[in-house]
Amino acid sequence: MPQYTPPLRDMQFVLHELLDVTSELKLLPRHADIDAATMNAVLEEGGKFAAEVLLPLNLPGDQEGCTLDKATHEVRTPKGFKEAYAKYVEGGWPALSVEPEFGGQGLPIVLNQCLYEMLNSANQAWTMYPGLSHGALECLHAHGTEEQKKTYLPKLTSGVWTGTMCLTEPHCGTDLGLLRTKAEPQADGTYKLTGQKIFISAGEHDMAENIVHLVLARLPEAPPGSKGISLFVVPKSNVKPDGSLGERNPIFCTGLEHKMGIHGNATAQLTLEGATGTLVGEPHKGLPAMFVMMNAARLGVGNQSLGLTEVAYQNAAAYAKERLQMRALSGPKAKDKPADPIIVHPDVRKMLLTARAYAEGGRALAIYCALLIDKMIASDDDDERKDASDQLALLTPIVKAFITDNGWIATSHCLQVFGGHGYIAEWGMEQYVRDARINMIYEGTNTVQSLDLLGRKVLSDNGAKLKKFGRLIAAFVEEEGTNEAMQEFVNPLADLGDKVTKLTTELGMKAFANADEVGAAAVDYLRVAGHLVFAYFWARMAKVALAKQQEQGEAADSFYTAKLHTARFYFAKLLPETAGLIRSARAGLAPLMAMDEALF
Repeated sequence: MPQYTPPLRDMQFVLHELLDVTSELKLLPRHADIDAATMNAVLEEGGKFAAEVLLPLNLPGDQEGCTLDKATHEVRTPKGFKEAYAKYVEGGWPALSVEPEFGGQGLPIVLNQCLYEMLNSANQAWTMYPGLSHGALECLHAHGTEEQKKTYLPKLTSGVWTGTMCLTEPHCGTDLGLLRTKAEPQADGTYKLTGQKIFISAGEHDMAENIVHLVLARLPEAPPGSKGISLFVVPKSNVKPDGSLGERNPIFCTGLEHKMGIHGNATAQLTLEGATGTLVGEPHKGLPAMFVMMNAARLGVGNQSLGLTEVAYQNAAAYAKERLQMRALSGPKAKDKPADPIIVHPDVRKMLLTARAYAEGGRALAIYCALLIDKMIASDDDDERKDASDQLALLTPIVKAFITDNGWIATSHCLQVFGGHGYIAEWGMEQYVRDARINMIYEGTNTVQSLDLLGRKVLSDNGAKLKKFGRLIAAFVEEEGTNEAMQEFVNPLADLGDKVTKLTTELGMKAFANADEVGAAAVDYLRVAGHLVFAYFWARMAKVALAKQQEQGEAADSFYTAKLHTARFYFAKLLPETAGLIRSARAGLAPLMAMDEALF
């Protein structure tokens, strides 16, 4: 059975030493009273819930899976899931960062970010049940009517109800312009929805009183394509005027997907048979409204892989210290034992450090993005909100794609550390690999994220958002330019920044001639951009660790020594990947498209 210790020390390092979030938050009126002690106390309790309540359910939940009663269309979640959710609601965790006007606690998004990382480490499949509720809440808050807000937001805030987003259909996948679900207007102002949705995470379950589905559909007069999509809120059970639950709405689970991973989560096929819904926002503008939820989900998926990377690393590192296998090539290290622990072998250390570097780099980026959301929501300064919005737009596809790609690499490495035992279910490592694989696919495949980054977020505004983040890097490089101790971090960061600028210009020129050049380079480009962002945060983390070592002298906390070792590993062993990626991106379209389709 895997073990998990919430990484509170590293979270505190990022929150308080790297980003100084309390000082940043105090500039926002709604968070003026926040302090580090409160944040630390909340995260400590959240970590206990994750480790003590959710972790023990992860392995058995994966083995048991979900069960659909086809006669009633009801889904039973694995043993213990429902009871754990009741404790989650009782503890007030769903309301942590929701506005007080809807019954929330009004705490910063950065706290919710850290909480959800721990929940995902402990049990990703379980965490997906409440995971989309925040996105549904944000979508209705931004685009819902006052009546919809009054009806749904308090219940979503408390966690008594959960939310989903119902986008894709069997024939359309990511291309939502092809969707066929219909919405027929009724005399009372409601709509009757008919159609089928697939791959709906937590689309049916027994953990909450009601499920609030946000459904994309077409009105009768809708134009074709994505410009003809509207958004509707369709509850599992209709809601009476007094807020109590009425009759069952005919939106039924007709099948559960039998999948590679996340077995404990109900990935549902939903059939709408004239289900009652109400319009959210304006007709034919459902996709922009749904993007509020989709962007939140993309950040959440990155957080899922961050959580898996952390827990896989912890278990692999513990195993490597205990497992005896062969002798070090340079001679025995544990002379009192029949073999050396495998952590003495260089490649085992490489695999462990890869996972650690990706976990700690991903944590810094994810918390930084959460702070940007806090500024977007709570700042009184229009310029600050715009700056935060631009940065978040640029970083969201990187969080989703780069962190999930890294999670796949890291969990696979950590399984490898276990050798044959990693392939055996009882150790839990193979589950982390299986669970991590979906994160590269759903909420927009990582190729879609790459196209979004290069096409929409970089080239469409002539690199304005990228240049804005580039100015942060340039300012840091200039500030540390004369600090001899920082050269091993600053020089490769500055070099990669220059190369990204040149690569972006080159790809932009190619795209003018042939837009398919964007598709040929986008995946490589996103990974290069991801490394640029990670290098920036790793350089900043190294600066803090060096300063603490100098300040504390011989009594320096070993935490900072480990942070510097990991930073040096990242720059020496992982960042050089960008050289090959840049060369591949520059190779362009021709090698991909030259061969005739018939030859495939």
